[in-house]
Amino acid sequence: MAALGKLGLSRLRSGAGAGDGRAGRSDQQALQILRDYEQSGLGWFWSTDAGGKIDYISASVAQRLGKGSEELIGQPFSGLFRLETGKTDLVERSLPVLLGKRKTFVDFSAPAASNGDELWWSISGRPHHDAAGNFIGFRGNGADVTERRRSQHDAEKLAMYDSLTGLSNRLRMSNQLENTLAAFKQAKRSCAVMMLDLDRFKQVNDTLGHPAGDELLKQVGERLGRVVEYGCELGRLGGDEFEVILPDMDDRGRLGEIAKKIIDIVSQPYSLEGARCVIGVSVGIAIAPYDGVTSEELIRNVDLALYAAKGGGRGQFRFYSTDLHNEAETRRRIEEDLRDALVENQIHLAYQPLVDAKTNAVVAMEAVMRWTHPELGPISPALFIPVAEESNQIGQLGEWALRRACAEAAQWPGNVKVSVNVSPAQFANVNLPVLVTQALANSGLAPELLELELTESIFLNDRDATDDMFAALKAIGVRLALDDFGTGYSSLGYLRKAPFDKIKIDQSFIRGVTEPGCRNVAIIKAIVSLAEALDMDTTAEGIEAHDELDLMRELKVGQIQGYIYSKPIPGEDVLAAMGSGEWIIRPEGPSNARSDRKTVFRKIGLIHEDHRYEATMRNMSNSGCMIEGLLEVPVGTLFVVDFGEGQLAVATVRRSRGTMQGLEFEQTLVDDGAGGLVTRNRISPYMLATAGMPLSALPPGQYPLGPQTASGSFTMPRFANVNESARRTLAREAS
Repeated sequence: MAALGKLGLSRLRSGAGAGDGRAGRSDQQALQILRDYEQSGLGWFWSTDAGGKIDYISASVAQRLGKGSEELIGQPFSGLFRLETGKTDLVERSLPVLLGKRKTFVDFSAPAASNGDELWWSISGRPHHDAAGNFIGFRGNGADVTERRRSQHDAEKLAMYDSLTGLSNRLRMSNQLENTLAAFKQAKRSCAVMMLDLDRFKQVNDTLGHPAGDELLKQVGERLGRVVEYGCELGRLGGDEFEVILPDMDDRGRLGEIAKKIIDIVSQPYSLEGARCVIGVSVGIAIAPYDGVTSEELIRNVDLALYAAKGGGRGQFRFYSTDLHNEAETRRRIEEDLRDALVENQIHLAYQPLVDAKTNAVVAMEAVMRWTHPELGPISPALFIPVAEESNQIGQLGEWALRRACAEAAQWPGNVKVSVNVSPAQFANVNLPVLVTQALANSGLAPELLELELTESIFLNDRDATDDMFAALKAIGVRLALDDFGTGYSSLGYLRKAPFDKIKIDQSFIRGVTEPGCRNVAIIKAIVSLAEALDMDTTAEGIEAHDELDLMRELKVGQIQGYIYSKPIPGEDVLAAMGSGEWIIRPEGPSNARSDRKTVFRKIGLIHEDHRYEATMRNMSNSGCMIEGLLEVPVGTLFVVDFGEGQLAVATVRRSRGTMQGLEFEQTLVDDGAGGLVTRNRISPYMLATAGMPLSALPPGQYPLGPQTASGSFTMPRFANVNESARRTLAREAS
């Protein structure tokens, strides 16, 4: 039909066969066929003069553009098509090029310059010459290919986008990451990747069904779309796993803030088929080129970071580091060895006092598990409790802790209560009331002296089952405390109905509470007022300094728990401290709260002028650290602290005595998502490559900051490196 159109127009315009009646009838038939074809809407015809201006156009084209045919005559043919900004194959550039070549072209597709719905045309054309061989214009045909384009687009979308959420799918995300990293490697740019995995999603599927699970995934995708910044790519890889590609981002402070926003918005309650549902999310983060320069390296490492985030208790984020490989192996070993820990008496209970804020009298003791591994030494509950939950060992550990705590508390004089933590898995066990009753009966402990501490995640269970469990436990006569209040998912409606006897204010609200302008003061005041209205006690956790204690008393918090009174102590020490009467503890601690300072024992490097020294870091906070290893360093000395893996921090010596120095960082460190601290930025491997090092993911170890001379150093060292044995020798000589 296209060929017929070209032939018919050519014959009609040239007047061929005008004197031949037979040919005239043939021309009339051809003309009628062409008109029928135009009117059918299946296609249209066009022609231009030598300057590219329209001298013929089918009426159907003008109608689709909302114009008359006469309005288009004399207009540039390329004006029928729309310029698509942001595309590389711009119509205004490519169509004039095609016409300018004066050669035949076929099936060139472009969007029409219509003001209404999207309209796509496919055109073909061939140059026309006069008898002398001079170019006199183009003639051709066109067709509406809008539906074909839509079908093609739908097929492409089906292949590249997730049908449930509309986000990019695994294939598109993989291609996007691979292309981005390849381009960024050439441009020496950074790119971060976040891997997200929903916590407790399986529970929603099992409880509410797969349709509800699908709806939940849609809502999660919508929420993530509101958090992920413009220019970033968000996709669902399948199941409950999502991925975010963040180009040109290597600031771990900013990435941590984005991860926290993601965790916060995903953890807000959902409404599904009339039911209230709450889930969480864990986030792993890796950054190119520091953690990998290929998509395979980066995905492998971000998966490891995600695994560490889930293993850290869920609802957390983690940055990748080479230490995670060792952590993964340690977690595997912990899971295996934990199965025998109870049998081999490696686990015991310690107790931390809860003290009356007014009288300093101990009113309760919280039981906490301690595990001393025969080879690894003490293992933090923050590490082995999540492992126990994932490996379904928490029930056995929880039952043991409940029985042991009741047995030991029964020996205490007076009416000091014992608090025992109950995991969500234990709370969901219908046999929990029986276990509690047996533990009380076997120990002889009065029910009102047992306090069960529950976290807000218990509300994730079926509401009727939760209410039934509350009723069964209260029927026994035990007390119930809501632990870590304000960090989870409870609503005031649940709190109003749940029969809690106490609210424990999480220590995250205590950190920084004495700083000017801290809004946590208002939050704590509101919690205390709420507890009073509901006839509940209040306990503030994590109090360490006197200014924090004074503020809690001012806010009328009833009980205090924290190092200002006591760390957790062994059961035998509790019995000895209580004696035969009331146990009063005098608060001891710093006058003012300061930035969290963590005790560490870690080798670091100190760079001063042209030299690098070895030192040991003893403790650190986000603003500074205490080091040991250099002798008599003057106050005010500037160092570059090398933490390894490209992490450098400029620091000033603020205190110095012998081999110990206190350093203040020029730029504060940021949260690594696991209670640790990292530098906001790192030295890029691209910078190291300019100094002659191979470009790859940054391996462990230390690196020079620039080229060295053949002799090794530029100046003489200013300070003496003193190792531990030499330090002890100096100390003996001094004494």
